[in-house]
Amino acid sequence: MNAQTKTSDPFQSIRPYRDDEVEAVLQRLVRDNECILALTRYQFPNASGPLGWLLRPLVRIAVAARVGEIDTIAAFQQLVADYMQKMIARTTTRVSCSGLERLDPDEAYLFVSNHRDIAMDPAFVDWVRFQAGLSTVRIAIGDNLLRKPYVSDLMRLNKSFIVNRSAKGRERIAALNLLSAYIDHSIGNGHSIWIAQREGRAKDGNDRTDPALIKMFYIAHRKQRSLSEMVERLHIVPVSIAYEFDPCDALKARELAAVALHGAYEKSADEDISSIVQGITGEKGEVHVAFGTPLRGEFETPEQVAAEIDRQIHLDYRLHPSNLAAAGEPVTAEQRRVFEARLERVSEEERPFLRQMYANPVINQRAAGGGER
Repeated sequence: MNAQTKTSDPFQSIRPYRDDEVEAVLQRLVRDNECILALTRYQFPNASGPLGWLLRPLVRIAVAARVGEIDTIAAFQQLVADYMQKMIARTTTRVSCSGLERLDPDEAYLFVSNHRDIAMDPAFVDWVRFQAGLSTVRIAIGDNLLRKPYVSDLMRLNKSFIVNRSAKGRERIAALNLLSAYIDHSIGNGHSIWIAQREGRAKDGNDRTDPALIKMFYIAHRKQRSLSEMVERLHIVPVSIAYEFDPCDALKARELAAVALHGAYEKSADEDISSIVQGITGEKGEVHVAFGTPLRGEFETPEQVAAEIDRQIHLDYRLHPSNLAAAGEPVTAEQRRVFEARLERVSEEERPFLRQMYANPVINQRAAGGGER
């Protein structure tokens, strides 16, 4: 990247792709053997092994034909929406939403969300907004998930921007400054953003905002406005996403048990990608997306901002029978049977952790002053 490009487009290294870049990126993906192999395995999971060399050329031709006329981000996202609709039909019983009426459709918001699933959390936020005729959001994604060039290309085509988590020392400070400036730039130019409330998923179901996230937001503002003024400028809105069933609950329980009982957990090289696939294809039951109220008022510390985000996320969380059963609350005999059957899918030492991840939203909601929903 030359100096002129940096000056004219300071966010080029992290921002989503633009319409004028779509065609070249799609052609690169069609030529990418690793991308075609991944799509072949996804489309034909039972036949992509020994016969993969036969299927891959056919998949490449089909992909090239499908994307041949796509030349805008909106057109690419319509393709994503078609696949999303099929996935929802296969893996959910219902997708619902609340709180959109609190938001101005012409306003840009910084959606700070609880984080349960790597890909599906922002996807469901986009889906409910898309269904309501609202614009999709720009999605923050860690560079730890973008080790494959084709994955990075696909995500940036879908309006994702990169959070540089691997940087160290001075590079990390520069990356945080750039990220903070980009978030402010996006909101100021009418583009809403989704970002998780902390780094990594809440594998134990205990949704907590990291105050360091609020400190990062403030970097681009600290010389010109107060913390409260920054909060109001960015239009921060808490978002609570609730799955009746977490497709990755067994994987999370295994990790939590390993850390608690043995002191460590060894993550495999492709575990994040496997979790993404499991999250997309696995059973979810009912899914609810709740948009909170834009933050207003006086905040003296990042911790106070984080506490208000948590309060809204906990109160707005849609409790499902799986949560109530896990917490020992009244449910029907059938609902309890369904949850107990889910416990049976993991080992005896992992069951307390799986139960707790479903129970924690109930505990947090009661602590925040909420009753049954």
